[in-house]
Amino acid sequence: MSAEPLLADAPWLTAGGTARVLALLGTDGEEARVVGGAVRNALLGLAPGDIDIATTALPDEVLRRAKAAGIKSVPTGIDHGTVTLVIDAHPYEVTTLREDTETFGRKAKVAFGRDWAKDAERRDFTMNGLSVDARGVVYDYVGGINDAKARRVRFIGDPDQRIAEDYLRILRFFRIHAAFGAGEPDRDGYLACIRGRAGLANLSAERVRMEMLKLLLAGGASAAALAMAEGGLLQTLIGGVVYTGPLEAMIAIERELGLSPSSTRRLAALSVAVTEDAKRLALRLRLSNAEAKALDSMGHRWWRFATKDEAKARRLLYRLGPERYHDRVLLGWARAAADVQSPRWRALAELPQRWTAPKFPLKAADFIARGLAEGPALGHVLTLAEDAWLAADFPLEQAALAAIADQAVARVTRDQKD
Repeated sequence: MSAEPLLADAPWLTAGGTARVLALLGTDGEEARVVGGAVRNALLGLAPGDIDIATTALPDEVLRRAKAAGIKSVPTGIDHGTVTLVIDAHPYEVTTLREDTETFGRKAKVAFGRDWAKDAERRDFTMNGLSVDARGVVYDYVGGINDAKARRVRFIGDPDQRIAEDYLRILRFFRIHAAFGAGEPDRDGYLACIRGRAGLANLSAERVRMEMLKLLLAGGASAAALAMAEGGLLQTLIGGVVYTGPLEAMIAIERELGLSPSSTRRLAALSVAVTEDAKRLALRLRLSNAEAKALDSMGHRWWRFATKDEAKARRLLYRLGPERYHDRVLLGWARAAADVQSPRWRALAELPQRWTAPKFPLKAADFIARGLAEGPALGHVLTLAEDAWLAADFPLEQAALAAIADQAVARVTRDQKD
C-alpha cells in the first residue's frame, strides 16, 4: 500500500462541502475519505465530478452526526450503507466501508467493515480503487496511482472473477478506457470480457443503455466501439449489424462543425441503417420516447441526402423541423463516406442556420371563400395546396398564392365530380 500527499492543494477537497463532510465523519475514532472517480479524475488533472465519500462510521452514526450538525440527510440506500448528505444544495453520497462475505454476482452478501484495503479490493478497476483523506493523502492498495498515470484501465485482482460479480463491468471496462485510457485496452481485461460476453444477456436493458450512452460520449468512443465489435460484444448488445466506420465519421463531423457530442446521433451512426434498426434498439435498450423517435427519424431514408440539392433540402427542413433535419443530414453525411470537410455536406448541415422555413400562408378560410364546403375535402385541398407551395419553393406573393389555391380547389372539385 502506498500513501502520498498528491492532492494536498486541491481546493475541491480542502474547502467547501467536501471538507465539511470529511471533518464531520473523521473524528471520535471514525475516518472518512473521498473514493473512486473523483480521486482518479483529480490525479489526471480533470474536474472531480461527483464526489463519493466512504467512511468507517455506520449509517446510523452518519445520520446522527448529520442531524447534530444541521445537515440534511437522506437514507438513499441505507440497507447497503449509503446515506446522502446535502450541503448548499449539493449531494454527497456517503457509504460505510464494506467487504464481501459471500460472492455470487450482483447479489453478493456484504457486511460493513473498517478495512480500507478490503473495501478498495471490492471495486472494479485499479484507478477507481483509490481514496484520499482531508489532508490530500492518496491511499493506493491496488496499484491505481501508476495505472492512472499510465492511463491503463486494469481490473482489480482476477478479471474473470470481477466480471462474474457483475457483467456490466464488461461495458464499464470499455467505457472507462474510452474516457480515461490510452492505447490498446489492457489485454488481460479485454480477453476476460470476451470470455464473459455471454453474461451480457443477463443484464437489464436500463443498465446497458446507461453505460452505452455514456461510452458513446467518451473521447475514445470510436476505438472502444471497434474493440468491442472485434470481440463480438457489440453485436450481442444491440442484436444487429454494427457500423464502426460511420460512428468514427459522425464523431469527426461533430468536431468539424463544433457540435456538442450527441449519444443519440452516435448510436444511430453505429447501429441504425433503416427504421427497423431504430425500433429494435428502442426495445432492446429501453430507450426513452425522445431517443426512440430521434433514431426512427434519422433512420428514415437518410440516403436521399446524397442526391438532394438545397431546394429539396429546404422542403425537408420544413417538414422535419431544424433538429430532426439536422440529425438526419449528419447521419447521411456519416454514412456517405464523404470528406468531413465536404462543402456540399456542410452546406446541407448548416442550412437551418442560414434559412428559416416560413409558415404555410394559406388557411381554410381561403378555400371556403372559393366555394369549398367544410368537411374532408377541405383537409384534402389544404394538403394539395401545401404540397404545391413547397414545390414552388415557398412563394409568399399574393398572386402566386392565389394561383396555388385556385388550382387546388379546381383539382378537388374535379375529383369530386369524377
